[in-house]
Amino acid sequence: MIEQNMKVRLVPSLLILALLFVSAANAQRTEISIGLSEQFFDTVVDALFQNGEPPEFSIAGSKRRVDEFIPDDQRTSISITYPSSFFPQESASACKESIRLSRELNGIRTAVRFREGKIYAPLAFRGSYNPPFVGCVDFSGWAETNIELRFDQESQRLVADAKVLNVILSGTGGVGSGLIARMVQNAIDRKINPIEVIRMDKVSFIVPIQNSGNLKMKAVGVRNEIQNGSLLIHIAYEFSRL
Repeated sequence: MIEQNMKVRLVPSLLILALLFVSAANAQRTEISIGLSEQFFDTVVDALFQNGEPPEFSIAGSKRRVDEFIPDDQRTSISITYPSSFFPQESASACKESIRLSRELNGIRTAVRFREGKIYAPLAFRGSYNPPFVGCVDFSGWAETNIELRFDQESQRLVADAKVLNVILSGTGGVGSGLIARMVQNAIDRKINPIEVIRMDKVSFIVPIQNSGNLKMKAVGVRNEIQNGSLLIHIAYEFSRL
């Protein structure tokens, strides 16, 4: 009889302890939500172009990367010597092989768009390229880009990776358009990624506790909620004593 009474009393006690433990664990974690709209990113892009030179990066290295994909059995080595007068005398700055992002081009605006649960970023650009025996070729177009977010817990950063889905070119006159498209894609993939979106220490703070030190917030997880026209970022934080 005594043993049964002890069991009856023990069960509620264990339940109470379990509830207290769960409550204490939940109390040490919290979540912060940050909302970003397309209008916010439009303002950021406007400021980027109005307060400095447009972003620019070289595509010279991309030519070597494209060449790496040509199989050895399809390559031919021919040695031909031409007099120096055969080639046009151009200064190093005459043809700057690079891509320069543009705010808008042929109705396409560089922007960030939230559609159907995904993040898209059309990137308008202009550039120049110097193919052999042709001379400097100016080109323009835009890149259809998809952006994926990921949380780097070690560096406490939310970063984005831009993946070029398609490149639409104009202004090459048909000269090397396929090669230029591949160089543009390689350059954007290599030069832009990764993009730092949020540093978690910028949205963290320390909670002072009298006579007990401080509590520090640390991001332990991130989840995204993409709606048409906006992005909601939910950041899970864990409290720990300093």
